[in-house]
Formats: sequence, structure tokens, C-alpha cells
Amino acid sequence: MVREALTLIAAAQRPVIYAGGGLVRAGASHELFDFATRLELPVVTTLMARGVFPDTHELAVGMPGMHGHYAAVRTFQETDLLITLGARFDDRVTGKLDGFAPDARVIHVDVDPAEIGKNRAVDVPIVGDVKVVLGQLLKVLDDREAKGELDQLVPEARAWREHLTRLKRDHPLRVEQPASGVLKPQTAIQAIHATWGDEAVYVAGVGQHQMWAAQHIPYTRSRQWINSGGLGTMGFAVPAAIGAKVGVGRDVPVVAIDGDGCFQMTFQELATAVQHDIPVVFCVINNGYLGMVRQWQHLFYEDRLSQVALPQDLPDLLKLADAYGIPGFRVQTVEELEPTLAKAYAITDQPVLIDFRVDPDEMVFPMVPAGASNDDVVESAQEWHDRVAANSDAARAAASPAAAPRGA
Repeated sequence: MVREALTLIAAAQRPVIYAGGGLVRAGASHELFDFATRLELPVVTTLMARGVFPDTHELAVGMPGMHGHYAAVRTFQETDLLITLGARFDDRVTGKLDGFAPDARVIHVDVDPAEIGKNRAVDVPIVGDVKVVLGQLLKVLDDREAKGELDQLVPEARAWREHLTRLKRDHPLRVEQPASGVLKPQTAIQAIHATWGDEAVYVAGVGQHQMWAAQHIPYTRSRQWINSGGLGTMGFAVPAAIGAKVGVGRDVPVVAIDGDGCFQMTFQELATAVQHDIPVVFCVINNGYLGMVRQWQHLFYEDRLSQVALPQDLPDLLKLADAYGIPGFRVQTVEELEPTLAKAYAITDQPVLIDFRVDPDEMVFPMVPAGASNDDVVESAQEWHDRVAANSDAARAAASPAAAPRGA
């Protein structure tokens, strides 16, 4: 099967590696990097695989899925070969399943035989630990290279790679941040990364802040990004970040990026961090709402909001920090970002809590609406509202007397 997989890869014109969380669990990031770079294969990393292949590499396309990078979503729709490694074709990646990667043949490597062929027919099924299978693939490449035949296995896909580079360039993530005043959540997360940098481990809860953190931080190594993925566990960030900090040690910063809704589910564990001297940086993206639920109510339920409001002062997070005896900071404007984060960064011997008061109306885009095809990816709120208006106009025209068929 390994040689059959390489034969398919060599014949492909638009191949892509679909890298899933199984690569992280298998500890196969080095093998993935060798395999992708030697065969010049573009790589898309799922929410659970962020960092397993560095976002900074020219072959990295981004994250796919409901809130994935536009280029990554389009890559799956246009590819002729999915090299699926430790991924499960879950619905958040595929969108409407029968419209997913319509022209692609499939190589699927997974340790669980039940996953192979479960959601998508497979041309080359390989059951096994993805680290071991990649090792076998690399051994074949070594053998062919020793014979001077490696070029025969590298697909003729230069035009495809150049196309993906243009997609990334022409469809970046959009952040309309005013030069002063109101703070956008994406800007806050970019500033968090600019402050704690590539050395930090980032842990997220569930919701809009999770998607923004997955989108806007360039991950460069495996296990740099920790989240609950498909479990959708609100309240995950605080205890997970404490555990991560104990695991990585005092020299590696751990930053929890949480939402105000998630944070209130488990912030009592700040007591654990304080009592046991565990210096995590807790960043709360505080928009005063259960943001993702509000986004869906706005987009799909005509803005009929129900049980989503959480006033930004309920509770007052600076008073909460004071109650736990730790430093607390608040950022409300763009101008406050850099000086406040500099103060927080200087504190390395105890937990820190930062309250980011962000624009409550900001939504997560790109977005593939639930149940829709990935071909229907929407890049901005304006594009969404334009589509809704166009569909409404078309429906009204179809229902008008002038549009009725003769004899009706």
C-alpha cells in the first residue's frame, strides 16, 4: 500500500496533505516535514493539528473547515489527491459531505480501521500508526534517492503550488481595525502573540476566541496549540493551561486565550494556579456575550437574541484578580495594547489576568454555513449580508405575479 500511495502522489497534479490531529498524538511532525518538503506537497493542518507543520513554511496553506483560512478551504475543493494523515473527515472540515473535494482521489492513513472509509471512499487505505507509516514512505524515498530516482516520485505540481500561493495572497484574513479606539478581538490576539511569541504554548477554550486564536497565531511546532477540538468543552482553557504549564516547566510561557463565557465556567481554578505557584497568563477576550451563539442567532435567526448577553463587568475581572491576589490588567483600546502587555509580560513568577474589552459585534469569518458545501465559504459579514439580500430579492421576484407561470 505504501508504494501504491507513492504512485498516486507521483501522478497527481494538485495534491495536498490533509494533516490531522493523529500526527500530533503520534509525535510525527518531523516525519511529516521531511515527507512534505521532499515531495513538495502543500499541507493543510486541521484545528487539532495546528503547528504539526509550521505555518511559516511556503508549503503551508492554513487551516480548513467551517472557520478555516479561505485558501485551505479552496484547496480541498480543487485538489485531485487528498493525502489524509491522522484525520477523520469530520463534518466541520468537509461541510456538506457529498460536495467535499469532488475531484479528489484519497489516500487515508489512520491507526483506527473504523475511520477509514467511514465518511469518504478511499483509494489507498493504510491502517497503522501514522509515524510508522510515514517512516516507511520515507524509507522508499531514501531508496529511490540513492538510485537517483527521487525526481520520479515528485509530482509535477508547480503550477498548483503557485496557484495556492496566490490564493493565500489574495484572500488573507480580514481585520478592520480602526487606528484608535475600539479594540477588535483579532487585534488583541495578534498582540498577544507578538508579546509572548513563538516560544509560548497557547491554550484556548471554545467559541469565537478559539477560532480567532487558531486563525491569527502562526503555529510552528507540534503541541504549541492546545484546545478541546470536537469535544467543544467550554471552560477548558483555564485548567488545561495550568496543566500545560506544569508539563512544560517554568521556562516556557503558557498563555490561556479564553472567552468571557468560558472563563466563568472554571475561573475558580485560579486558586490552583495561585496556591501551587503556577504562572500562567490568562487572557480573557471579553465581548460581553456568548459570542459564537450570538453570531449564529444573528446570521441564521434574524438577530433574535436569546440568553447570550454577559455584561462585561459581570464580574469585574480586575476585582476578581485582586481577590485571588494576582496582577490584573485591562485593555480597552488599541492605544492601551502595547504598554499594558509589556507590563504583563514582565511578570513571570505568578499568574496574570488580562481583561481585553473588545468589540461585541465582531464575528468570525471566513465561515462555511452549517450543512453547506465548502464552495459556499463566506469571507466577511458584508458578503454574507449581500448574499442574504440577493437571495431575498430572488425569492420575492419568484413569488411576484409577473413571475407566475401562465395558467397559474
